Amino acid sequence: MKNKKIIVTGGAGFIGSNLVKGLNAIGFKNIVIVDSISQNKYKEKNLVNLEYEHIIDKTTFLNNLDDYSNSEFCFHQGACSDTTNSDYTYMKENNLEYSIKLFDFCNQNNIDMVYASSAAVYGDSLSFSESIRNENPKNIYAKSKADFDNYIRSIENNLNINVTGLRYFNVYGPHEHHKNNMSSVILKFFNQMKSGSSIKIFKGSETFLRDFVFVEDVIDINIFFYKNRQTNIFNVGTSVPRSFREIAEIFKSIHKNLSIEEIEFPKELKGKYQKFTKADNSKINKVIPNLKYTSLEEGVRKYNKFLEKYSQ
Repeated sequence: MKNKKIIVTGGAGFIGSNLVKGLNAIGFKNIVIVDSISQNKYKEKNLVNLEYEHIIDKTTFLNNLDDYSNSEFCFHQGACSDTTNSDYTYMKENNLEYSIKLFDFCNQNNIDMVYASSAAVYGDSLSFSESIRNENPKNIYAKSKADFDNYIRSIENNLNINVTGLRYFNVYGPHEHHKNNMSSVILKFFNQMKSGSSIKIFKGSETFLRDFVFVEDVIDINIFFYKNRQTNIFNVGTSVPRSFREIAEIFKSIHKNLSIEEIEFPKELKGKYQKFTKADNSKINKVIPNLKYTSLEEGVRKYNKFLEKYSQ
């Protein structure tokens, strides 16, 4: 079905542009990217060397959905990913209502979908299996993601399509410069190194354990569910939590002269910060039994190599 269009929302963003690259690698060029790149040099750079049919902004896309009714598949990666955004109306409109409108269109036109959910839905839960009883969103971004998951659950008996939700844990890797403060700690360390001789971590960072997953692994999983379609929600993480202190030490092992500086934990993040995440991979392992993940050490080194070339 390579002659039919594939829609990638957020296709000029972090995971979206990596996904377009992954689709190109398996022969797909008939890709419609839904994103806005105007006056964003980083998003423009994300699309260099990628092959796609055309790019369209979200508003124009939503106003002309019927033009895409013959599409084969939709990867819905587009969202406001700023976990500190407190504008409930904007987040609801941009994440939840947009997702519902796009899903309803896909469901009416038999266009299978993979969409981006988030491990943020778990909040400070200590159990990370894909069950509604484990969901405890701590901010409006997380709530918008949980609400869309629950919308899909609420109509599961009226689905015409396969729709797979992927709950991303802490994804890192190339093409995230446009995310600014929401970028991964690895990019922040690299930028700090470029402007000085030390990298900064919060006090107590050895106690903040997160499930960091390399973006290439995330893309492989997206493409797996394009090839093996089903309706379900899956965690996308390594199930190996690592501390921010460990990442700093890995980064320092690459750049020998760096020092690590501890700074105070920001007041604005208190009560809104996940201190621990660990994907429960019981469900996804049954579907992809030989799934292997890039180690944090290898992923940080690969990302650092990209950043050194990118910054030249």
